[in-house]
Amino acid sequence: MTKATERPTRQPSMADVARAAGVSAQTVSRALRDSPNVNPETRKRVLAAVERLGYRFNNAARVLSSGRSHTIGLVLLQSGGYYSRSAVTAGVEAAAGAAGYAVSIATIARLDTGLMERSLSKLADQGVDGIVIAVPLISVTQKMEDITRDIPTVTLDGSRTASARVLGIDQKEAGRLATRHLLDLGHRQVWHVSGPDEWIEARQRRQGWQECLAAAGIQAPPPLEGDWSPDSGYRQGQVLAMIPDVTAVFAASDEMAFGVIRALREHGRSVPGDVSIVSVDDIALAAYCHPPLTTVRQDFYRSGAAAVALLLGGEATEALATASLSVRDSTAPPRRH
Repeated sequence: MTKATERPTRQPSMADVARAAGVSAQTVSRALRDSPNVNPETRKRVLAAVERLGYRFNNAARVLSSGRSHTIGLVLLQSGGYYSRSAVTAGVEAAAGAAGYAVSIATIARLDTGLMERSLSKLADQGVDGIVIAVPLISVTQKMEDITRDIPTVTLDGSRTASARVLGIDQKEAGRLATRHLLDLGHRQVWHVSGPDEWIEARQRRQGWQECLAAAGIQAPPPLEGDWSPDSGYRQGQVLAMIPDVTAVFAASDEMAFGVIRALREHGRSVPGDVSIVSVDDIALAAYCHPPLTTVRQDFYRSGAAAVALLLGGEATEALATASLSVRDSTAPPRRH
């Protein structure tokens, strides 16, 4: 056979090394990153398989020789708030770039532990020096625990593994703060448009709302669940508009609040004349909607940048910022009849 007709030999993969060494691909990744959680005999088998197969471990080799890849991994969810996701990404990239680090982004289509495991494994295989998780996990698997134990990790959505550090605001306190503001204005009941139940921050905000009402001796009405989008807020706003006694609403995000306001207006109910609205996020558009929105502030850009700083040099195990309320024109005392 001539060289012109020879078929190129496929380069061995990490899976090939794992099979040859009789271990998992994740163990191969940990061994190549010199993780302390791999026993010496296993590491010896992995390195022998690497040499025997001629596996080119590229970035992993650079990590072994330099001790750093100078890359930070970022895990994002494709759905959810567009503005918050963009701001977190911008903050991570700006802070990482200033420190001489690149950012490798892994996105998952939905909240699914299998997808999350694959994204974390992908970043681990790249030899990232740290991981920022901007996905609101509720269920955590052993594989996720293993990866975040080996690689410094910060989470931004209230989710955590045993080793991950948490950065952001206290979401339960955000729910209490928003609800307390409406009660202090004189409203006797506060309805809630919540985020999706599978999001831990949605659960925490709802819990804060319920606890605040209970402390005031008020039984919480049934929450109306949205999906963070303005459209879902609009749909639930149509329901609220048909309930005459509604005078105050706590929406779990600014984008859903925009939809609620439109639905109320279409049904002839003014904000804040008939119904006061308070939400969470304080995205840039919140100050420019009509009326300007009262909302609990989250600085997503700053959180992304702070996550990088915490990964690269911070020693705190948690960094929960104090929730603060930006009071604007969407809330007012109830009308007296």
